[in-house]
Amino acid sequence: MLGKFILEQRKKHSLTQEFLASKIGVSRPTYVQIEQGESDLTITKARKLADVFGIDFNDFVKGSDGSVPAEIKKITKKEKTEKQGMRISVPQKNLEKFREVVLYILSKVGGKPNVGEAVIYKLLYFIDFDFYEKFEEQLVGATYIKNHYGPTPVEFKAIVGDMIRNGEIMKVEGKYFNYPQRKYLPIRRPNLDVLSGREIEHIDAVLARLSDKNAKEMENYSHEDIPWKTAENGKPLSYESVFYRDERYSVRNYEDEL
Repeated sequence: MLGKFILEQRKKHSLTQEFLASKIGVSRPTYVQIEQGESDLTITKARKLADVFGIDFNDFVKGSDGSVPAEIKKITKKEKTEKQGMRISVPQKNLEKFREVVLYILSKVGGKPNVGEAVIYKLLYFIDFDFYEKFEEQLVGATYIKNHYGPTPVEFKAIVGDMIRNGEIMKVEGKYFNYPQRKYLPIRRPNLDVLSGREIEHIDAVLARLSDKNAKEMENYSHEDIPWKTAENGKPLSYESVFYRDERYSVRNYEDEL
């Protein structure tokens, strides 16, 4: 039942009934009826809920969050013909760390005129996927789907929406060279206790390499990376595929491992 699925997603994202009711333009009692399956959900309202939860609409109406199996094959050589390594499991997504990584990014580069929401999406993607290639461990471990504009972290909108309500960041709507741009600015400092020195060093390296690119440049750059190229439209990108990157994108020295 869709109502039960909506209830599960609300609790998963720590959202209130009042907040979701306001997002879809109904009263709280009407929203409660939706969760209980006693009131119909229009397509427009369903799309709004899917957007809040960061779920593809087609998956949402099926009562699915679009998640993929958590098992990933660990490859220690780039070539597919090399011997296969052991299999490992992706850890549970670290939502607290996600918040602090977003705040850290914003504290470092959020004030740059080119860094809007689209650029942040790609910075998070390269932070996560580069870290996995280098260390075969998850940093945040967010789920990124393939869309026309590049990798998109599905957890982003729900987490950032919660951060805005909590007064941790603020959203600013504006323009960048006459193009609409949504920016986020930090209100509080990131809690670096949840990040290791290695993780901070890695994030700094990604920001130094990519944070001066604009949204279109980041889009084009991400489109040539193997994880995006090999994924199906609207489907999650596989962390496993970073081990097949070419020299333009690979951040790991495989020659030292031979």
